[in-house]
Amino acid sequence: MTQGGRREGAGRKSSFGGDRTVAMRVPEPLKPVLERWLADYRTLRNTSAGDALDVRTLANVLSELSLPVFASRVPAGSPVPADELRESDIDLNTFLVHHPGQTFMVTVKGDSMRDAAINDGDLLLVDRALPPRHGKVVVAVLNGELTVKRLELGKTGMRLMPENPDYAPIEVAEDASLFIWGVVTRVIHQVV
Repeated sequence: MTQGGRREGAGRKSSFGGDRTVAMRVPEPLKPVLERWLADYRTLRNTSAGDALDVRTLANVLSELSLPVFASRVPAGSPVPADELRESDIDLNTFLVHHPGQTFMVTVKGDSMRDAAINDGDLLLVDRALPPRHGKVVVAVLNGELTVKRLELGKTGMRLMPENPDYAPIEVAEDASLFIWGVVTRVIHQVV
């Protein structure tokens, strides 16, 4: 009787259609976002019969929301008569997301960006395909902690700037662990 060694059918089973899997550590607040994305990915993989993932296919599958667009702008002053001004339908995913395979959403917690009109509970559209440039609002992981701040690149180094005077700028040390997840492209507010 032999012991040890490789046995057929042993080991962890893949839930990704035969693709090799790896363990990865992520910040805890992002776990539900990634789990939802993975659920959508699994659904897409199952519907495409195991074909290679195509970003355009993903955009088409996830791009189901279409709303009417009216030709006239809505005045914020005096009311005007409503006419039959419906022009067409618009797919919000196509309108708001320019890089579907590189875009994700996060929910804001806190008020450090309130003067940039980013409030507690807002949803942010974040595009990983855009380069993180000076002055852009970014979602970053600094020393294992997730944050949204304005990126400041200067001669003396890098800072993550809040948009609320109650918070101090964050100096990014040369030996700091910094990963910029992406650039914020849209803020979705809840209307009360």
